[in-house]
Amino acid sequence: MEIVSSDALVYEIRRNPHPVRREYALAVLELAKEHLVVTKDVEERANHLVEEGFKPLDALHLAFAEKGKVDYFCTSDDKILKRAKRLGNLAVKVVTPVELAEELER
Repeated sequence: MEIVSSDALVYEIRRNPHPVRREYALAVLELAKEHLVVTKDVEERANHLVEEGFKPLDALHLAFAEKGKVDYFCTSDDKILKRAKRLGNLAVKVVTPVELAEELER
């Protein structure tokens, strides 16, 4: 398994008010094999996903995941999971941590 980082992940993690959690998450991102930066096409895709009902930061995360051609977008956010399953045309599989663990065991 490889981790992919993005400007959106770094932004969100830096906003975490808990120093220990923030530093741990940033340390995990340092293990990423790739870091994705905001581009015009990522912004455009995120805007389209906002139109589909995603919150702006969630849409940006998903747009980055698609741009990075990741296999899985792992989240415990029920709203993202429900919208992603309803939308159905994402280029990334949106899963819970449990679903990801099950996928990786296969």
